[in-house]
Amino acid sequence: MVARGSEVPPSVVRQSSSRDSRGRGQRRSLGRLAGLGAGGAALLVLLTGCDVGQTFDGFGWPQGGISPESHRMYDLWIGSVIAALAVGVFVWGLIFWCVIRYRKRGEALPVQTRFNMPMEFLYTIAPILVVSVLFYYTAIVQTGVNKVTDNPDVTVEVVGFKWNWQFNYRDRPGVDATTIASTLGTTEVIPILVLPTGRSIRIEETSRDVIHSFWVPELLFKRDVFPGNVRNVFQVSSLDQEGAFVGRCAELCGTYHSMMNFELRVVSPDEYDRFIAAKQGGQSTQDALASIGEAPLATTTRPFDTRRDVNNFGNASAAGAGS
Repeated sequence: MVARGSEVPPSVVRQSSSRDSRGRGQRRSLGRLAGLGAGGAALLVLLTGCDVGQTFDGFGWPQGGISPESHRMYDLWIGSVIAALAVGVFVWGLIFWCVIRYRKRGEALPVQTRFNMPMEFLYTIAPILVVSVLFYYTAIVQTGVNKVTDNPDVTVEVVGFKWNWQFNYRDRPGVDATTIASTLGTTEVIPILVLPTGRSIRIEETSRDVIHSFWVPELLFKRDVFPGNVRNVFQVSSLDQEGAFVGRCAELCGTYHSMMNFELRVVSPDEYDRFIAAKQGGQSTQDALASIGEAPLATTTRPFDTRRDVNNFGNASAAGAGS
C-alpha cells in the first residue's frame, strides 16, 4: 500500500518532463551552433590557406593586375564573393534544414508560432552588418583608386580621336602644361605609351570628336575620354611589372572602334628617362624605343586593315576619293 503523501502530482511530472525537453532542446541547439562554428572555422582556414582567386579563376574578375589600385580592387571583389558565398551557404543550410526537420508527418498540424525573436533579430541585424562592412571597404578602395595628387612623377595627356590615339608627355599637370614629347598613332603604326615602374603616373584624357574610353585590361579599370572642355583625370600610384600590355578603346565610337588599339610599354625608370631624352632629341618613338633596347613596334596588337575596297564600297576609287 502506497501512502498518499508519496504520490507524485501530475503537474510535477509535466513540469519535470517539460524541463527535460527544454534541456534536450538546448543541448541540441548548442550542438548545432558548435557544429556551425566548427564548420565556419574550417572554411576560414581553408580559404586563408590558399589563393582563392587563383583557385577559382578570380570568380570572374580579371587577374594579373600591374598596379596597387588593381590589386586593391581585386582583393575587394574576392572578399565580397566569399562573403556572399558564406551568407548563401548559411541561408541554404537553414532552408534545407527546415525542409528536412519540419517536413509533413501525418495529418497533425505542426505547432504554430507567431514570432521568433532570435531569428527576427538575426535576419534584421545580419544584413545590416554585411552591407555596412561591404560599404566601408568599397568606400575605402574607391577613395584610394580615385585619389589624385598635385605633384605626380609623370603626367601624360591622352588624346582620343577617330580612330587612334595621341600620347603627350607633359612637364606638369593641368591644361596649361607644356608637352615635352609626343607619340601619334596612325593606321600603319600602333601608338605605344611608355611609362616607368615605381613612379606615380597621372593620366589626363580628352577627345577631339566623340566619347572614347581608355582601357588597359591589366589596370583592371577603364576611363571615358570626353570631348570639349571635360578632362577625365586619374592617377596610378605606381606600376609594379615591366612588359607590354594591349590597350583598347572600350566605348563604341564609330566604324573602326574595334580596331582603335594601342600598347602600354612599362619599362624601368632609367629606361623611361632615356626614352624621353631620345624623343626630346628628335627621334621617333620607334627609334627611341630601339635606343633603350625595346621592340620598336607594338607586340600585343597590330595595325588594322581599313578594308576600303570594292567588296565593301562597290567603287573603291570613288569611296576613297572623299575619305
